[in-house]
Amino acid sequence: MILKSQVEWALHCCTILAGLPNGRYLSTKALAEFHGVPKEYLSKALQSLSQAKLVDSTLGPSGGYRLSRPAAEISFLDVVEAVEGKERTFVCNNIRTNNPCRPKSYCEAGPCAIARIMWEADEAWRASLRSVTLAALIQTLEKEIPVTLWQSSSEWVLNRAG
Repeated sequence: MILKSQVEWALHCCTILAGLPNGRYLSTKALAEFHGVPKEYLSKALQSLSQAKLVDSTLGPSGGYRLSRPAAEISFLDVVEAVEGKERTFVCNNIRTNNPCRPKSYCEAGPCAIARIMWEADEAWRASLRSVTLAALIQTLEKEIPVTLWQSSSEWVLNRAG
């Protein structure tokens, strides 16, 4: 399975937005500059987050985006599904019915073992993403990123937040 690059961008942007003080917004331009990604494509990811009600947006000179609820209430799965959709990653086309050896009177009841295993794997993947919030990610990053880089990144963002 390959996810759109917008999923990565959306997760990184949500992480940055999680650090904004109440009432502050960060523009698409600043988010694109911070991550070194094209503003036009990033805008699509941010629109998906907005449509999913994960971020709020405002227009104007101090406009931009901010999380719509606390980081502890937004999971990785919320962000992934906002960008990719909620459809299963595996689609069963029931090709087993094309088997030339299959008697015409033979009727399979329910999905085949391959579909069931793939759907179980998909649900396990989703459960894993559902269990990690943006707040948990920030706690991990605070431990892993050098203090000076964390501070300079925070200052860069706050200097551009409206």
